[in-house]
Amino acid sequence: MANGPLVIGLLGGIGSGKSEVSRLLAEAGARVVSGDELGHRALLDPEIKAAVVAAWGAEVLATCGAVDRRKLGRIVFADPAQLRRLEAIVHPWIKEAIRREVAAARATAGVRLVVLDAAVMLEAGWDGDLDALVFVDTPRPLRLQRVAQTRGWTEEEVLRREQAQMPLEEKASRAQYVVRNAGGREELRAQVDTLFRAWGLKA
Repeated sequence: MANGPLVIGLLGGIGSGKSEVSRLLAEAGARVVSGDELGHRALLDPEIKAAVVAAWGAEVLATCGAVDRRKLGRIVFADPAQLRRLEAIVHPWIKEAIRREVAAARATAGVRLVVLDAAVMLEAGWDGDLDALVFVDTPRPLRLQRVAQTRGWTEEEVLRREQAQMPLEEKASRAQYVVRNAGGREELRAQVDTLFRAWGLKA
């Protein structure tokens, strides 16, 4: 802590509630770096957009001219080779953006905790500068229910996307801390408060 803020990464399965944990950490004073948000921004970059269109054609564009993530997702999550092709285009941009945002947060007076919320941080090797990992543990039936309600994904769609990621058991084994997200928001907030105490921070 003497050399700057603690930097932690959030891990968890699809629909586990990592974003909700991020929001609670932010409410308690953390600076959050969102991999999903940076992924959106990457596809807005003119060079990346051009590379995506060159790879998959103009049919992956929405009527507004931006890359349609749903259309692109249907292509890449159906074929591991196509997913690797997309990752080769966007991951370097995202990695550099994460580096910049974490560095900026470290340099900001008063910031004592930085949180990286990125679904594929381990797979992509974005965890090199982290001090600790937190795994958000949520029962699979509850995760499936959440993504069906919020994203309209079927169990088959979730399975396709999970197969492109590291097994949850391995992610959990790499984490130093676990948050169990099967109850309400206040129960989750109490666990976040426990983490702040464990890290020597005031929630």
